[in-house]
Amino acid sequence: MLWLPVFIFILGLIIGSFLNVVILRMNTGRSVAKGRSACARCNATLSWYELIPVFSFLFLRGKCKTCKARISFQYALVELVTAIIFTTIYTNIILSTGFTLISLAVFIFSAAVASVLIVIFAYDIRHSIIPDHMVYLFIVLSLVSIVWKLCTVPGFQAGMAVVDGVAVALPFFLLWYFSKGRVMGFGDVKLALGMGWLLGLVGGMSAMLWAFWIGAVVGLLLLGLSRRYSMRSEIPFAPFLIIGTFMVSVWGVTILSLFQLWQ
Repeated sequence: MLWLPVFIFILGLIIGSFLNVVILRMNTGRSVAKGRSACARCNATLSWYELIPVFSFLFLRGKCKTCKARISFQYALVELVTAIIFTTIYTNIILSTGFTLISLAVFIFSAAVASVLIVIFAYDIRHSIIPDHMVYLFIVLSLVSIVWKLCTVPGFQAGMAVVDGVAVALPFFLLWYFSKGRVMGFGDVKLALGMGWLLGLVGGMSAMLWAFWIGAVVGLLLLGLSRRYSMRSEIPFAPFLIIGTFMVSVWGVTILSLFQLWQ
């Protein structure tokens, strides 16, 4: 079934297009399910050929057909990233378990988690805030993953898994508490709790380290290359936490794997 990865990639592009709608309409009073897509500047209703994920952006050269206003790179990036992550998740599952109803259920669940994280990622970059209902949805899905492991993994200790999530979130809570929200927002604390429940202690700590490493590199680059940023500038941290989560959950790069690579 060589065509399945291609199908999953196309599905990811379509889902990514929908996620863009969620990101742009969230907390604006506009319904996600109703209303035709339109140019953000001239409000011209978009034709079907302007809505093809990634390809429309390339075909239109990143500009609105009607008013020639620039189209945000977010549209194509969210669509492409969603497609890549969906395909990678699918490939990982099929290579490890084969194509079964259970593996299909695991893929759907994993894709749903990834979709929620992508929405949080892009929304935090745009507005510097993590939407509560999305992070709570992520936490619920992380708890569902614990229940799934309890039912399918022999000897799995759900109580310890719950404690692991709290342990991963604790450093973020302390940063938030003692800095009175200046260093770390409480949304990051809630996001870290979901990460710990989803990834476990080692996975959660690994994702946290990835977040700090990548965040430090990006922060230095922004300070050196952009005049818009200074040492006092606030840079959303949730995107780095989510990148760390994907590094662990999708690509399997944990602290232990890095140690084994160095040995």
